[in-house]
Amino acid sequence: MFSLDRWQEIFETLWRNKLRTALTAFSMAWGIFMLVVLLGLGNGMQTGVESGFADDATNSVWMFGGQTSKPAKGLPVGRRVVFANPDVDKIDAFPEVDHITGRFGIRGGGPFGGESMVRAGPKAQAFDVRAVHPGHLYLERTEMKAGRYLNDEDIAHRRKVAVVGIPVATFLFGTTDVIGRWIEINRVPFAIVGVFDDAGGEGEQKKVYLPITTAQAAFNGADRVNMIMFTVGDAGVEESKEIADRAVAHLAEAHHFAPADKQAVRVRNNVENFAQFQQMFTMIAVFVMLMAACTIVAGVIGVSNIMMIVVRERTKEIGVRKALGATPAAIIGSIVQEAIFLTAVAGLAGLVAGVALLTAIGAMVPPGEMFGTPRIDLDVALYATAILIGAGALAGFFPARAAAKVNPIVALRDE
Repeated sequence: MFSLDRWQEIFETLWRNKLRTALTAFSMAWGIFMLVVLLGLGNGMQTGVESGFADDATNSVWMFGGQTSKPAKGLPVGRRVVFANPDVDKIDAFPEVDHITGRFGIRGGGPFGGESMVRAGPKAQAFDVRAVHPGHLYLERTEMKAGRYLNDEDIAHRRKVAVVGIPVATFLFGTTDVIGRWIEINRVPFAIVGVFDDAGGEGEQKKVYLPITTAQAAFNGADRVNMIMFTVGDAGVEESKEIADRAVAHLAEAHHFAPADKQAVRVRNNVENFAQFQQMFTMIAVFVMLMAACTIVAGVIGVSNIMMIVVRERTKEIGVRKALGATPAAIIGSIVQEAIFLTAVAGLAGLVAGVALLTAIGAMVPPGEMFGTPRIDLDVALYATAILIGAGALAGFFPARAAAKVNPIVALRDE
């Protein structure tokens, strides 16, 4: 393995056949390169999609009021469906529901809130204000950094309290030590009881949460609820659909629309959506593994062909070496070492090129909701490269073993 003469012989052999060597090495390097790039881009897509779910509970069901598109109980189509507080209480009574919240957007902000002027002393800025139930903490995976979140007492007594994101506290007060301080939202005062962080990023952090009953009373909301969200524990896709159908059936009974009217209530089932994404990425992983298998097979065929040609061209040389006392092990070792060297250099070149391209893509393309930073699991890439090298060694071994068995006299007669 460490014989200088053997290495000189290998380099001379490869140099005499530069084009053939380069083409064979390129085919193997290209296979590893494509494997690395596909793995990296696939992981980047998966990271981006998962980051979109990072802010929301993946076992949640969201419901939005819409407009009826089918007649029901003698009522016309086109009626607006607006949820109410009793709807939240009814669905909360379902045994499968872990946490539930309604959302009310003050000043017609809609289910996702809406910006309102938030003031603290001389400082004021428009922030997204959401009126919710305490269960919203679990639906949005909110992480409390100071104080507490909204609780049932706040809802029952319509307390004028607020929970603010870190950027809100920092802008208004220059610090996150704001528990007990007061802010005004559309000129209505609220005491800050908590400061939160959110995995959804700065957009989800720049928010203010209020008790839904307080906001309904303070901002002329009656008992209106723009949106209902709830978690279903460890329910699977089919069970989550059944729970959502029961919730829709209740809403249909309470608001007089056909349960089959998909426009009356729009349902977003995160259990189903997340399962679909997982299935998609499983298929991508299988595809990449098939590519890896094809890469290894192509590498084996390429190395095997070139080793067969090398052995054929060196038949007389092998005969002379055997006549001079070279052992079969020495002949096999020389040829196998050449195959290992070629596959190792080509495989590592493809690996380095693939990682370099992924790094460049990561620097040029900012991470988003559908595409995160491309990354490669180096263990997988290294394993694939190692398997390619091992396969190359086997591809060189069989022609070498056949050459080592050739009678020296027959080899010297070879034309």
